[in-house]
Amino acid sequence: MRHARRRVVRRVTRLAAVGGLLLGGTMVTRAVASEPPEPDTVPYAAEEAAGPGSELVSRLGASRTAGSWIDADGRTVVAVTDEKAAAEVRKAGAEPKMVRHSMSALKSATQTLRSAPRVPGTSWSMDYRSNEVVVRGDSTVSADDWSDLTRVAEEVGGFVRMERTGGTFTTLLNGAVPILSTAGRCSAGFNVTDGKRDFILTAGHCGPDGSVWFADDQGRQQVGTTVGGSFPGDDYSLIEYDGGRAGEGAGVVAIGDGRGVRITGVGDPEIGQRIFRSGSTSGLRDGEVTALNATVNYPEGTVSGLIESNVCAEPGDSGGPMFSEGIALGVTSGGSGDCRQAGGTTFFQPVTKALSQLKVDLIVAPKAGEGAGTAAPPATQGAVAPDAASPGSSATQDAASGVLSRLADPRAAGPGTLVIGGSLVALVATRWIRTEQDRKAYRRHYSATWG
Repeated sequence: MRHARRRVVRRVTRLAAVGGLLLGGTMVTRAVASEPPEPDTVPYAAEEAAGPGSELVSRLGASRTAGSWIDADGRTVVAVTDEKAAAEVRKAGAEPKMVRHSMSALKSATQTLRSAPRVPGTSWSMDYRSNEVVVRGDSTVSADDWSDLTRVAEEVGGFVRMERTGGTFTTLLNGAVPILSTAGRCSAGFNVTDGKRDFILTAGHCGPDGSVWFADDQGRQQVGTTVGGSFPGDDYSLIEYDGGRAGEGAGVVAIGDGRGVRITGVGDPEIGQRIFRSGSTSGLRDGEVTALNATVNYPEGTVSGLIESNVCAEPGDSGGPMFSEGIALGVTSGGSGDCRQAGGTTFFQPVTKALSQLKVDLIVAPKAGEGAGTAAPPATQGAVAPDAASPGSSATQDAASGVLSRLADPRAAGPGTLVIGGSLVALVATRWIRTEQDRKAYRRHYSATWG
């Protein structure tokens, strides 16, 4: 009876060990199979989209042109200063508009304004459509400061327009997906990579290097740490993911209500283009690009080279993504107004400059209905009539939750490996016990035979 029980125990142990090997092998296989492939990326310089207006302005030069924009019918309009340039614009299929002041004159005016004493609460930008430089002052600018700035504008010439605006120009600290640190709440922008590690591209004013970010307000789900950026001057920063990978859905931005938009390329916008932005406070909003190369004097410092728009934003939307037709264009910097009544002006850091300065690539998603592959922006960015523009192809938020999916990343094969190791130990142990028992039985038999 005793020997029979031992045989049963050994057989059960061996069966359990074999089952453990099979289970562990399945766990490891599933873990490896669930590891996401290397994400598609768009190089920071090679695939930037440039519209026909920008190409014409670049080719004709700053002394013969004064910017370009998209009109209500989706046509490209180029401001020119002479008839020969107008003929070249027509030949290229665009619409010319004769103006008095060249791009060189507009840029000279902005340089004069920048050299004047800094006044927080002011901004200026070049309005290509009116062929003017527009200077705005918010409610915090005193009458004396406004008078001083007006005198500077008058010295420049009659093409500088002064406007007072309601609200205050502030960075919107407090996007798509909310991220929180001791500095406050911001929004995740776009996912980017340097080929070895993945990062969140967000606003630079959200926090200095070393800021630790969480996905919850209890500080339990750590997302990553700020490792670089620029503010003031520019307004962008990188948050390195805790663990190095963005996870599934890295090429999708959330827009609320369980929906997301696939990001398939990167580019620079044009004036008049319809844009969309997403933020953790105010959700998905749309508007129009009203100016480029804008300068804003925030209380914390001056930021230049921004995209100006009439889309609204609120505190907490900082760093959130701005896009159109699936093309990444900017991350939310700041502005004035709100999304409840006032509307207002919102400024964005161009994504192209941030990618170039940080030496990272944008992570993109395959377009709907297509397989994986390097996604590129359309050859002509902004060639869609504003009323016909859309955010881009849709996706479910399950794919859009790249910030949080890494917190439950199924790639770890450790548990399956432990099960396999334990099963192998059990098999070796049962074999060793069987061998020892056989050896003892042989000795007893030998002693009894030759005793």
